Amino acid sequence: MSIGGLMRTSVSGMNAQATRLSAVSENIANSNTTGYKQATTEFTSQMLANGKGIYNSGAVEANVRTLISEQGGLTYTANSVNSDKLDLAISGAGFLAVDDGNGGTVLTRAGSFTRQPDGTLVNAAGYALKGYPVSATGTDYVLNGFAGLEKVNLSASLLSANPTTEGTLTIPLNKNFVAQDAASLPSANPDAVPEESKTISKSITVYTNSGEPVSLDFYYTKTGENTWEVAVFDGRGQSTGANRPFPYSAVPVTDPVTTGAAIGSATLEFDPDNGYSLKTITGASGITGVDNKYLSIDLSDASIGGSSAFKLDISATTQLFGDNQPLKATVNGNPAEVIDTISVGEDGTVRATFTSGTYRDLYKIPLARVEAADNMTVLSGNAFAPSLESGSVLMGFGGSDGFGKLVSGALESSTVDLASELTTMIESQRSYTANSKVFQTGSEIMDVLVNLKR
Repeated sequence: MSIGGLMRTSVSGMNAQATRLSAVSENIANSNTTGYKQATTEFTSQMLANGKGIYNSGAVEANVRTLISEQGGLTYTANSVNSDKLDLAISGAGFLAVDDGNGGTVLTRAGSFTRQPDGTLVNAAGYALKGYPVSATGTDYVLNGFAGLEKVNLSASLLSANPTTEGTLTIPLNKNFVAQDAASLPSANPDAVPEESKTISKSITVYTNSGEPVSLDFYYTKTGENTWEVAVFDGRGQSTGANRPFPYSAVPVTDPVTTGAAIGSATLEFDPDNGYSLKTITGASGITGVDNKYLSIDLSDASIGGSSAFKLDISATTQLFGDNQPLKATVNGNPAEVIDTISVGEDGTVRATFTSGTYRDLYKIPLARVEAADNMTVLSGNAFAPSLESGSVLMGFGGSDGFGKLVSGALESSTVDLASELTTMIESQRSYTANSKVFQTGSEIMDVLVNLKR
């Protein structure tokens, strides 16, 4: 073994420990950084060829790896966008998609966002949160890339009107009601005043394209042993109240919209062998039964000015003994008004609730997964870029197969364990000292060789 080889080996050992100490110092400095992923150092031996009776010492190489896939603990902050801050954490697998400032998309789990004057949400590193905009027809997204993503902007829709497109109405129908003949049904006799013991009348408010609130009056009348008719009327210009008399009886018709004809009607059939749950929906003019769960109500008439199809979920309607107290009545859409609150669901749905109590879904924040997350390229600001070694990107939403859940009002803590890092620092210091002793010994032997000439 040459003296020079001995010294080179000890130098490689000192360099490796210096690299390890650098990783430790970075970890300690970022022990309180949101979404930071711990860096670890692994050593690899490097061997040289050896002859008989001669040994050439090799070296050691330090490789720093970032444990990107490691989950940090969650800290709850209760920050929401209503206070111009939005904290998002991911419980499970996945990354948030953010804009890198140059039109590209990178991934992060640092979810402390602040709303900017232009309405975008930007984290401490300057990355803007991205999501898919939600339209009346739903959300368009692709599985294998970032196409369709836009910066989430919460100011563009602060004042807007959106027509009602869907809702839910659940009313338990009293089985004690007496069945009526066809001539007595509200749809056939709109000018008659129904008896409260024979017809159930309820109203919900929907919104037109211009934001005008329109009351839809629903009348449920029993027609047979397990069948009911539901008739729907436009209630504008009539008396108000949750249980009003039939809309076209006592009040003079001054609005040309209120012609006395129903928007539509449908027949509901209940299954006595399945807890008197809703079995079938048979639609008539203006109303279509969809999947025996929904009423598709035509609101495209110019006088109403709504969406072409208002899909009302009545699947939980039952026919049982008891009262007729509604259990649920919700619709989307809103008049022209300012957003009251904004919330983010586990699946990433960003929902704006207006002062009237109606809501509108603005964006859907996706999660991204890669096959080998630890092989992504590490960027400044706790961001990561997919690479050839990390595999392709798969997009999805929180709670779906293989993806974690979004937690609003929480942040993911750094994965650094200070106790472990301080222990590693002491180990590296000792190893560095030992390698320096070897180098010093080699230097002393070299001095002996040089002094042999004297």
